[in-house]
Amino acid sequence: MPEKYDAIIIGSGSNGISAAIRLQQKGLKTAIYEQASTPGGATRTQELTLPGYKHDVGSAILPMGVASPFLGKLPLHEHGLEWIYPEIAYAHPFSDGTAYACYQNLYETASQFGEDEKAYLNIFEPLVKNWDKIGGDLLGPLGIPDYPLDFMKFGLKAIPSSKMLVNHYFKNEKTKTFFYGSAAHSTLPLTNIASASFGLVLTTTAHKYGWPFPKGGAGKFTEALLGYYKSIGGELHLNTFVEDVRDIPNAYAYLFDLTPKQLLNIKGLNFSSLYRKRMDAYNYGAGVFKLDWALSEPIPFTSEKCRKAGTVHIGFSTDEIEISEKGIHEKNMTSKPYVLVAQHTPFDDSRAPEGKHTAWAYCHVPNGSTEDFTEAIEKQIEKAAPGFKDTILAKSFMNTHQLQEFDPNLVGGDINGGKQDITQLFTRPIAKINPYSTPNPRVYICSSSTPPGGGVHGMCGYHAAGAALKDHFKELMKK
Repeated sequence: MPEKYDAIIIGSGSNGISAAIRLQQKGLKTAIYEQASTPGGATRTQELTLPGYKHDVGSAILPMGVASPFLGKLPLHEHGLEWIYPEIAYAHPFSDGTAYACYQNLYETASQFGEDEKAYLNIFEPLVKNWDKIGGDLLGPLGIPDYPLDFMKFGLKAIPSSKMLVNHYFKNEKTKTFFYGSAAHSTLPLTNIASASFGLVLTTTAHKYGWPFPKGGAGKFTEALLGYYKSIGGELHLNTFVEDVRDIPNAYAYLFDLTPKQLLNIKGLNFSSLYRKRMDAYNYGAGVFKLDWALSEPIPFTSEKCRKAGTVHIGFSTDEIEISEKGIHEKNMTSKPYVLVAQHTPFDDSRAPEGKHTAWAYCHVPNGSTEDFTEAIEKQIEKAAPGFKDTILAKSFMNTHQLQEFDPNLVGGDINGGKQDITQLFTRPIAKINPYSTPNPRVYICSSSTPPGGGVHGMCGYHAAGAALKDHFKELMKK
């Protein structure tokens, strides 16, 4: 049959949409097929608790949406996207009621750390200065970097474990704990090699760009992406579950915004048994247990810095965070988990009725866990914000099974599309020169199960689209 489209993208997460946009920008005829009734993958907003209270079901703070070399250059403001920048990107409270803040201003941040001020600047000053040189290579497949020396300097800091890095650079326990707060986004034990890389990248982007979120909900980001995509001729088809690739129109290329588990279930792809075996061995990472609250007032954090931050990391010592992040991989959860909190309504009153508020939080849990961690999470927040429980009007929780039901790519509650340890950081989903290609020359993977991994940055889709362009549309690749 003749090809109806040049390329079809299966899945409308940020990576799928990014792949579609890049191909459509080149003049190709593309379409996105999405199994759900609402596009966006994990980047969606719904009323989960009470009418009028808008909650981000998955992603809530989107710094990489601005820092992304691809998404950051799209005219999304023309399609209704408005970024909200809290005064403080993230804060970390301590048991004595104080807190450290990550301001966008690097020097204001470092000035809090006393004897560790110089060490903090030694780490982050060159990273912030050279981000434009190394950021593109960090957010892509393994290859020869454009600026090898600057990239190598980053690597020397990123390869150690978080524990090794903080013990080498910092003297103060609070400074070490503050870094752990960003590094623990990795969902890896903080004694693991390369776990420091997550803290380095996230904190660098906080100083370079801030940690913004979309006004009105993360779903507004998806709406803007799709608005732009449609404005350049793209098509979106919802409520279309692709069980067999032969059920959708012919195309020169198919790009799947799916993890290996979902991809292997698609019929008609003609994958070799060896490829299937290697993909079947792909490792998924820790899951999350997520809570959303409708509140009568903002979270009453003791520290003013926390009240001014869009994101708050809660873990009251390095030992506490280490135990928490190690335990999730040993299925031995602590009663004092590391907790990530996002609070939008102090800065965006469009998300709740007048005078009311919302909050969002999760802790890391063993993949596939169905245990309820509501009490443990609320106790941790209550310790940093006495009276928090009294502000709760309603709540909603999602365990790992419910998260996967919401978005099938969240396998076992894994929000990163697969474990992001040293064995799968760049060689995901399997080790090969072109990680986006498959044995079927028309089929590509563009999900977060490819480099650079999890996060709302669209770069997995961008690079997968580049691979398809190179293989099937070489002349267009030159434009």
